[in-house]
Amino acid sequence: MEEVEFFNDGNVSVSSARFRVGASTYAMQGVTSVKRAKKDANKFPAILMIFIGALMTFGADQIGTKIFGVVLVVAGVIVFRKMKAEYSVYLNSSSGESQALKSKDVSYIDQVIDALNKSIVHRG
Repeated sequence: MEEVEFFNDGNVSVSSARFRVGASTYAMQGVTSVKRAKKDANKFPAILMIFIGALMTFGADQIGTKIFGVVLVVAGVIVFRKMKAEYSVYLNSSSGESQALKSKDVSYIDQVIDALNKSIVHRG
C-alpha cells in the first residue's frame, strides 16, 4: 500500500506509515491511540513578583523603593499574562504511553492529533 501524508510542517510529519518529530520516528502500525495533555504554566513566580511589588509600593517610605515596587508589579503582570499552558501529544501502543510532541500552541497540537487519528483510521 502506498504511503499517504496527512500532515507536514517540516519538523513534524504524519503519514500512514510513520510519525516523525525532529530526529525521532514512530511507526504508525504500533500506535493504538493518541491523546492531548495539558500542563498549566507555573504562575507562582509572577504572582510573587506582583505581591512583593505591591508591598514595596504601599509599604515603603522612600520614593525610589515605591517606584521599584510599581516596576515590579508591572513586570509581574506582564510575565503572568505571557505564561501559557503547554500541550503534549501522547502516543499509546502495546509498549505503553510516550510523549511525542510538546507545544504551547493548542491548535497546532490539535492539527497533529487530527492527522494521527486520520492515519490510524486509514490503516484500518
